[in-house]
Amino acid sequence: MNTMAVEVENLSLRFGDTIALREVSFYVAPATFTAIIGPNGAGKSTLLKVILGLLTPDSGGVSVLGQKARSLDRGIAAYVPQKKTFAGQFPATVLELVVSGLTGTWPWRISRTHRERALRVMERTGVGNLANQSVQALSGGELQRAFLARSLVSKPQLLLLDEPAAGMDIRGEAAMYHLLCDYQAESGATVMMITHDWEGARCHADQVLLLNRTVVGFGSAQEAASEERLLSLFGHRGHVHETHAGAADD
Repeated sequence: MNTMAVEVENLSLRFGDTIALREVSFYVAPATFTAIIGPNGAGKSTLLKVILGLLTPDSGGVSVLGQKARSLDRGIAAYVPQKKTFAGQFPATVLELVVSGLTGTWPWRISRTHRERALRVMERTGVGNLANQSVQALSGGELQRAFLARSLVSKPQLLLLDEPAAGMDIRGEAAMYHLLCDYQAESGATVMMITHDWEGARCHADQVLLLNRTVVGFGSAQEAASEERLLSLFGHRGHVHETHAGAADD
């Protein structure tokens, strides 16, 4: 059997008396795009943090490209979080934010090589003209694109995104999907993305994971994100918003 990009087996995690994830199992093949869909509080953000090794499950296991989640080699995986609480408080420029994706620490000095590499990625995500702008002054959509640049600058083999379209309008969201698809085609990376955009998932994802603390469905986008399954999961049919304000998950 070829090495899977992500293997999750019988994963369970509690926070006190609250069950966050229960016996979650699925496999993601390399160079595929997986959309993760579920109601608020379904454990979607928690799942990504376990895959990254940021949280330790109570039982079960996770491996990424054959490595245990808790001991991943640096640069293999990159993460765009939903909540960026420090961004509004930390006195940094967009360029410094993006370069930190290369250095792993805050870049008090930026080398010419890192600067050029970061600026190339920033141009692709639409924030090249904001290199010297304070992170605190960015709009929601600009901040999302800056963090997307930070995640891509290290050329990760696994890209995990938590509601990356939050704060973007339809045009910005479409550009993000094209960018992700282009990056995946160029690099052979695996993408896993939490989203509430069911139609976007059907159009762009190879497979969809429906999650509500446990796996409700996993398979091809057309099958797993069918109207019937979404109706059973959410209680109403899917639709697309013109803007995405983002919502707390876990």
